[in-house]
Amino acid sequence: MRKPASMKALEELGRVRLSEHFFMREMLYSEIANFHGIPNIPDDPNLAIAAGTRLCEELLEPLHATFGHVSIRSAFRSAEVNTYGAERQDKGYNCGKTDWNRSRHVWDRRDAEGCMGATACIVIPWFVPRYEAGTSWQALAWWVHDHLPYSDMMFFAVKGKNCAFNLRWHEKPARRIEAYAPREVLLTKPGMANHEGDHCAEYPGFPELGRC
Repeated sequence: MRKPASMKALEELGRVRLSEHFFMREMLYSEIANFHGIPNIPDDPNLAIAAGTRLCEELLEPLHATFGHVSIRSAFRSAEVNTYGAERQDKGYNCGKTDWNRSRHVWDRRDAEGCMGATACIVIPWFVPRYEAGTSWQALAWWVHDHLPYSDMMFFAVKGKNCAFNLRWHEKPARRIEAYAPREVLLTKPGMANHEGDHCAEYPGFPELGRC
């Protein structure tokens, strides 16, 4: 598939089904793109679809099967959109540098090691009222850690964010969890004493992993 050069071609890209419950169209939404009129369209649709399919099938679908609806806050970013946001971090745009974001939000670029990956910033509506009632963001983080083949997670555990978090699939998973809570916190990574084993005591009352 070539980069869409017409509205009809973009429609066809949006209809691509990445997994049972997720389509490419919802992954292309971007406030930066909409507000500033920058097309958020992949230069390499095939790579974006391949990476997005792995993200959806291996991470988002199991979350959907377990917790119900998964809300997509931000997913694919074109290099142009990401660069625009990265250059305006002082204005609160919160995009990392584009070279760093390759195989993260910039799905259609492989990283420096030649690997593909994809990130989506998501909210789990099932978790929001529990979080607002005092359940920690770590509970959800440990549940994902114990059940899913994620690469990285970054939680935005600050007021008004609904405990949104970046969830990344990657060919070489890093298995690293961080948070802005409100300062940057490293919860775990390989080699830390808390990384291995079962963490079910951290998320009492959470459902068992659902079947996709």
